[in-house]
Amino acid sequence: MPLVSQSEIVDLREMPPMEVIFGRSAKMALAHEKLERVAGTEVPVLIQGESGTGKEIMAKLLHVSSRRSNASWVKVTCQAIPLPLIESELFGYERGAFTGAHATKRGRVELAHEGTLFLDEVGSLDIAVQAKLLQLLQDGSFMRVGAQDARQVDTRLVTAARGDLREQVDAGSFRLDLYYRINAVTIDLPPLRHRIADLPMLVDYFFAMYAKELQQTPKPLSREMMRIMERYHWPGNIRQLENMVRNYVLIGSEDALVSEMVPSAQARLTTEIDLATPISLKAITRAATQDLEREIILRVLQANGWNRSKAAKWLKISYRSLLYKLQEFRIGGADGETKPEDTMLQSEPAGGMEEPAHS
Repeated sequence: MPLVSQSEIVDLREMPPMEVIFGRSAKMALAHEKLERVAGTEVPVLIQGESGTGKEIMAKLLHVSSRRSNASWVKVTCQAIPLPLIESELFGYERGAFTGAHATKRGRVELAHEGTLFLDEVGSLDIAVQAKLLQLLQDGSFMRVGAQDARQVDTRLVTAARGDLREQVDAGSFRLDLYYRINAVTIDLPPLRHRIADLPMLVDYFFAMYAKELQQTPKPLSREMMRIMERYHWPGNIRQLENMVRNYVLIGSEDALVSEMVPSAQARLTTEIDLATPISLKAITRAATQDLEREIILRVLQANGWNRSKAAKWLKISYRSLLYKLQEFRIGGADGETKPEDTMLQSEPAGGMEEPAHS
């Protein structure tokens, strides 16, 4: 994906259906209502949400629902462009403005004339560029790097941020006056874990899309797999879900999906090592292995709704072995000790104590 897109025309037919984008959650219904109210206006819109929640799709919907729908759409991923280049990329430059500027170049602001300029991760812009962006919003004027005269442009600005920009204002890294200019309307997108009722519909959409694209006919996901996915916390949100469904369509293995929902060994070998005195490699390795086993067991239990019988099957160990591990790691109040992250284990769901045949 390019860091700075050339101007393009957005085709609504290439986007997911509206019912898939907005689902049934109350927070997405509010986002939909705001979008419909402001799409036909010229006010700047700020879209906030975690990475992978669909901010770019929301910005495209604003564009195609506006009077500018037949004009250009330009996206700039601000965070990915080195700071020395961001000003010239946005506002362009004149010939001779700096070493290597052999010809005049229009910036993305000019390319978005009469269309929509979408600045993703706007909070990463430095203060100097923020000042020029504020001027653009105030009167539509800007200056190319190295120019003497201001130029005029007519563009609608839509911005996006992963975090709360107000926190950056309080920290002094984002201008308060620019903050008020870009968030005439703010659309907040909830993370996938807060709209989990939409998961089956999203899975169906991505499943059908990639089955057609990859020319594969995998088996539908099992009910048990869907239950596990509904209990997962989805740190990468809809983007992560899309990638996982695509991988399943390609590989056809539910085990591969589960493996993505538990931590990798490399990520979890975090046992502290005190190098002030000689160490026992055997003892350190044993402690690290126990830390990893404990984390995997907790994740699999969580994914299976804290049902120990099902967790044992997913871990491919006997039910009795799992109980031994729970006691060894003091999970679920073994030996009278209950840790904060284990409190949910105190109440076993119905059917959770049903012991399977031992392996």
